[in-house]
Amino acid sequence: MKKRYWIAGAITLGVAAKLLLRPRDADWNRNRHIIFHSDHSRFVEVDGVRVHYQEAGDRNAPALVLIHGFASSTLVWSKVFLPLANAGFRVIAVDMLGFGYSGKPRNGDYTIAGQASVLMGLLDRLNIKRATLVGSSYGGAVAATCALDYPRRVEKLVLIGTVNDNRPLDYKLMRVFSAPVFGDVVSPLLIGSRTLLRRRMKRVYDRHEWVLDERRVDARHLPLRASGTQRAIIRTVRGWDAERISRDAHLISQPTLLLWGENDSEIPLADGERLHESIPGSRLIVFLTCGHIPHEEYPEEFTGVVADFATQIL
Repeated sequence: MKKRYWIAGAITLGVAAKLLLRPRDADWNRNRHIIFHSDHSRFVEVDGVRVHYQEAGDRNAPALVLIHGFASSTLVWSKVFLPLANAGFRVIAVDMLGFGYSGKPRNGDYTIAGQASVLMGLLDRLNIKRATLVGSSYGGAVAATCALDYPRRVEKLVLIGTVNDNRPLDYKLMRVFSAPVFGDVVSPLLIGSRTLLRRRMKRVYDRHEWVLDERRVDARHLPLRASGTQRAIIRTVRGWDAERISRDAHLISQPTLLLWGENDSEIPLADGERLHESIPGSRLIVFLTCGHIPHEEYPEEFTGVVADFATQIL
């Protein structure tokens, strides 16, 4: 019996030490060597919060704004960021509130609508009146919300494997994040686990495990170790409300391109087909033998279809 108590005590101390030794925030300067395109990184204050973004291309060119998915960062755009700029666009890849190297305020608004508001504030600071929004997964929900709530600011819309309802909350990890008390203790350990992250990335990338070089895993993992990021992830899950995307899709008036991976295990292709039917005049392109993130699995093809769509005169 005493041995059990010793083991339980050791585990408890280990967990407490891990939680106490977490960095509070992701340190851009310390991690600069691992950040892709760090020479393009910029910071600007939006509504009192420091927002990290990366910019490339001619400032007078049409603006393309890249919005990453849940618990992610500008990293996911690293393979298409410069090619899109070279295709004739002013490219802005942003770290959403609470993620990557953007600020992680304790009382921040981590809802989809809150993220959309911060994004509009960023465009104001950059003097961008209208832009084509390119949103991946959860970022697609943010982009669609911008199109619905700020229609004059959105030129066109590219939605990639877009979250469009609350079904992701049924995933095992999301249920843990949602659980009060238990989730507050266990979630940081799961979010900060490099092993768990690698396993999840393998699943997201379908059969393209070659995407997962060690630098890429480290670049994704380091911001997730910060207590501020972990808190933002938990609050994002607990404030998750994406039902509006499916419900109001028929109200989206901007030209819309839907991009989906054939084997997307996160947001199934059937969701893309339903959105295609709902959004007037939308176009759906399916990437064969592709998972949840076509811009990393097929960067050249992705760059081509997005550039063609964004330059097309309708």
